[in-house]
Amino acid sequence: MIKVVQWATGSMGRTALRRIIDAPDLELAGVYVYSDKKNGIDAGQLCKRPDTGVLATNNIKEILALDADLVIHTPRITLPYDKMNADVIRLLESGKNVISTAGFHYPMAHDENYWAPLKAACEKGNATLAGLGVNPGGFIERIVLAATGFSAELDSITVSETVDASEMVSKEFVFGLMGFGADPAVNDITKGPLAGMYTALFSEILHFTGKALNVDLIDITPEHALTLAPHDMEIGAGTIKQGTVAATEWRWTARYTQDVSFTLSILWTSDPKLHGKDTNGHWVVDIKGRPNMTMTFTIDEGDPSKPQSRALTDATVSGALRGIHDVVAAPAGFFAFYPSGAWQGQ
Repeated sequence: MIKVVQWATGSMGRTALRRIIDAPDLELAGVYVYSDKKNGIDAGQLCKRPDTGVLATNNIKEILALDADLVIHTPRITLPYDKMNADVIRLLESGKNVISTAGFHYPMAHDENYWAPLKAACEKGNATLAGLGVNPGGFIERIVLAATGFSAELDSITVSETVDASEMVSKEFVFGLMGFGADPAVNDITKGPLAGMYTALFSEILHFTGKALNVDLIDITPEHALTLAPHDMEIGAGTIKQGTVAATEWRWTARYTQDVSFTLSILWTSDPKLHGKDTNGHWVVDIKGRPNMTMTFTIDEGDPSKPQSRALTDATVSGALRGIHDVVAAPAGFFAFYPSGAWQGQ
């Protein structure tokens, strides 16, 4: 039986908490919450399950003192990107493995000032740190790169993601971290701290790709774009005013040695029709070389009465939880699933 702590109970965290409670091979050891309102509440009450006897706490010292094997770390991504590192370091030093959906997918993408304290914490606590989920943390690392194994010659990879945010209800997330409603005449988010945060997050994929393909990263070029609302738009999180940001496309192209490139495009939109799209939450992958390959991958909510965003939440949490046994068994340090059979540069 693996003893697991659930860290944070937003929509992602509540889903993870239910799965942990329901799993026959996992034991819920603790729950960390940020708010005073949830402090002292039984974990079951936080996620529509019977009482568990495990009470949530917003005191990290109580979490650090627990006898637990692993922490499922599901806070929102933070601005700045490394804001959450201090808590994760303390968890690792206390001897708890950590699986995060909010970062840490490939810490070595950053400079030594970023990764060295994390690595030292792993060694001190004999613990393992992993960033797992969908993107980053799964789709590209385990599916797209594995598909390159069919390449006799590899020239380029292009991954284009589209996420429909129209039904998301969190104002803090949609109008804050997603940048919707920003006035580009006042605040060009493609050049500010928000762009820096997403570059830090998604650059980990670009660095990981080079490592997995056995090629060296030369440089990363950003090419972000904004779509403005043609009129006032009502979405789940509120009103987007005409002329303000209704969609963001975060886009980077990485160049590697051996003339290989990777373009990653992340389109978050209040309405896919603004871009001539009528599908929700999907990836289109183009792999050029010999041979050329195209793949469309869709994560869809099968219950029409539920919001489409539930599908991505389910997939992200599943990707994290299915790594538990591998992470617990891994040696101390940074963990990632390297793709089996990926194309290898010479």
